[in-house]
Amino acid sequence: MSDLPDDLFLILPDGSEDSPAAPTLDYSRNPVVTVTFAGNRLTRNAARAYQKEFGIGVMDWRMLVVLTRDPGCSVGQAANLTGIDKAAVSRALQRMEKTGLVRAEVRGGDERRKSWFLTEAGHALHAQMLPRALERQRDLLKGFSPEELTAFTGYLQRFLDNMADQADTPE
Repeated sequence: MSDLPDDLFLILPDGSEDSPAAPTLDYSRNPVVTVTFAGNRLTRNAARAYQKEFGIGVMDWRMLVVLTRDPGCSVGQAANLTGIDKAAVSRALQRMEKTGLVRAEVRGGDERRKSWFLTEAGHALHAQMLPRALERQRDLLKGFSPEELTAFTGYLQRFLDNMADQADTPE
């Protein structure tokens, strides 16, 4: 349980024109809201850029990265790594299989258990996209020092760890 007071995250009615009708989350002072908005905008902008430049969406890019890092992983492993639900990962891999970017190998004779790998075309697309992804990251992190970036990444990792702990807590 956190010792942070609720008023750190709230905006209260004050009678002004911009005032909410009732206490609610403050967009500008709430890191959870900020992370959510940033994640949504980051995904939307990446999806547009990658679709325009490479003809694939951000989900496909994520799978290219996962299968480059962890060849042979399952849908479940890819879902755990990315924090994306299994159904979305499965749809992406099936779509990518149809376009020749990935291939599946059945494990243990069970058609439902597959290991996924990049094809030559998948490796080539990853190699083509990686410089652009790095450029986008540099643009997004402009003005951060290496030390700030390390601290920022650490804060986000702690945030993710707290989410994992919260997911394990029954409601």
